[in-house]
Amino acid sequence: MASLKTQARRRLTLRVANSLSFCLPFLFHRSFKLETPFYCGVFVKRLYPDQPVVGIGTVIIKDGKIVLIKRGNEPAKGKWSIPGGLVELGETITDAVIRETREETLLTVDNPRLVDVVDQVEWDAERKIRYHYVIVDYLVHVVGGSINAATDAEELCWVPFDEVEKYDLTASFRRFFQNNRVKLSKEDSYI
Repeated sequence: MASLKTQARRRLTLRVANSLSFCLPFLFHRSFKLETPFYCGVFVKRLYPDQPVVGIGTVIIKDGKIVLIKRGNEPAKGKWSIPGGLVELGETITDAVIRETREETLLTVDNPRLVDVVDQVEWDAERKIRYHYVIVDYLVHVVGGSINAATDAEELCWVPFDEVEKYDLTASFRRFFQNNRVKLSKEDSYI
């Protein structure tokens, strides 16, 4: 039987393959950029978007430590944050939390509880919006799996709360953590 990481990669490959029949004409359009990922047959324009892009973040806590991942892709490649990703077209936000957690950490989770909503807007030198994300962060309850970095996470580690801000964090996660640290310090995803 294939590993969970391999299964996640196969699902992503199938999604891309299924999307290509719809997306192929757009690949040759003059406005298409390689940074433009697509989900469920629809392009999500992350770089210089036409509207805000909705993402989710997953908060996993155990014994006073929080899971951080080192981002493997832009934006903020190489910076640390919580697991997360984009909400796909037609997907509920709860389903996105469960899917993204599984894809990035190999954990099975349930009962996502809203913690906070943050935004991240990045402007270029010409004052054009380079990135605009609205990130909805959820605390989850872990029900199974062995935690490990998967898909676009370069690394994954458990970080004690008092050491989190020593990491090179994404700006949006730093704000989220500073605003919610006290509340989160009382939580545990494994209880």
